[in-house]
Amino acid sequence: MASISLKNVSLGFPIYGASATSFKRTLASSMTGGLVGKETGVTVVQALSDINLELRAGDRLGILGHNGAGKSTLLRLLAGVYDPTSGEYQRSGTVASLIDPSMGIEKDATGVENVMLRGLTMGLNRKQIEAITPEVCEFSGLGDYVHMPVRTYSTGMVMRLAFAICTSVPADILLMDEWLSVGDADFSAKAEARMRDIVAKSGILVLASHSPELLLKECNRFIRLEHGRLVSTEPPVVPVSA
Repeated sequence: MASISLKNVSLGFPIYGASATSFKRTLASSMTGGLVGKETGVTVVQALSDINLELRAGDRLGILGHNGAGKSTLLRLLAGVYDPTSGEYQRSGTVASLIDPSMGIEKDATGVENVMLRGLTMGLNRKQIEAITPEVCEFSGLGDYVHMPVRTYSTGMVMRLAFAICTSVPADILLMDEWLSVGDADFSAKAEARMRDIVAKSGILVLASHSPELLLKECNRFIRLEHGRLVSTEPPVVPVSA
């Protein structure tokens, strides 16, 4: 059964060699939206502070917040990219991360080799990867390009390959940073249908977005972050057009 539990979770990034009162502090604060402090002589950007959250199967969580509020950082923590610096994080169930589908794509490897490499990072064994490879290649629509190095691909082709790989295996927990729109009109229609399918099959959806309309449509729970802190669990308000 899919579940997520965060108890007083905080995440800080130390910046060595930077003064807490220097220009670097101002720059780091403006870029991350986090709070900058100083611990034992080391400047620390506090990206997340005291987050408490419990999710169970059937929850569709929408995350709102300004740029740098901590939305992407929280998604990466849920995905296991970051470990909390304090607090307790527990997760049950497999995870599919669509935070950045093209992350980890190796440009000098072929499309087929990237299916293998990405599959391994997703926790699949060789037999499972070999089973999904034909379908991934077919869905991507890349034809013979799947046997060529990814550095020969256009940006759109890379995204099609990455999307096909990331969505090839259903997961208990689905993490998304904005709703994906990939490729030309024909591929985009296929991608939208697959997105709907994997969202429906996932136990938990966590979706970060700047669009209150999207979150109200897709989610049944909501949190708002400000400077790395959870400040509201109320649904977003859609601005009234003049």
